[in-house]
Amino acid sequence: MFIILFVASKVSNFFSYGKISYLCQAWKIMEKPIKNLAVFASGAGTNAENLIKYFSQSDTYRVTVVFCNRKDAYVLERAKKLDIPSIVFNREQLTDGTVGNILKDHNIYAVILAGFLMMVPEYLIREYEGRIINIHPALLPAYGGKGMHGMHVHNAVVAAGERESGITVHIVDEQYDHGKTIFQARCKVEPTDSPDDVAAKIHLLEQAYFPQAVDNYLRSLI
Repeated sequence: MFIILFVASKVSNFFSYGKISYLCQAWKIMEKPIKNLAVFASGAGTNAENLIKYFSQSDTYRVTVVFCNRKDAYVLERAKKLDIPSIVFNREQLTDGTVGNILKDHNIYAVILAGFLMMVPEYLIREYEGRIINIHPALLPAYGGKGMHGMHVHNAVVAAGERESGITVHIVDEQYDHGKTIFQARCKVEPTDSPDDVAAKIHLLEQAYFPQAVDNYLRSLI
């Protein structure tokens, strides 16, 4: 009889301390739907693959589609191996609203540019204001702007005798490499470094920091 009364007392205390409300809130969090992310890429897709793998473990976001403007880009093969659907499009489809409609069809919450070499049209920037994120292989505002991508950046860094470089993760606006910076990481550039050496260091920074920087920023919007 004492055991029954003791258990009954504990159950009563459990309910009286508002634990039911707490459990209901926790259940709602558990049921919260995962938000879909789209990755745009134009090349080999190492950053795209890293993003896909990283967010496959997330309880909040998931990369659900890859967009590419080149039908021969290796990023398409990477997406296929990871069972992520891909969309190949041309410049006209990007600018005339076709790509935007596909994003809506996929219920995309945010767009991540991972080596994407085309200008994002204004209608997409308006539609996803503050939710289009790019990575640049230099410490913006230095070495940014039209034509400054990949080895063009690293060649310029070495030619200028810079002693450091790095990556910049930023929000996309109507200008090349201009939006709000949300993260930077740096690396030393030695006097003996070639552009290829700098590229290798930048690649390590991208792999180490890009997905987490995107994740941290998106969570700050919640």
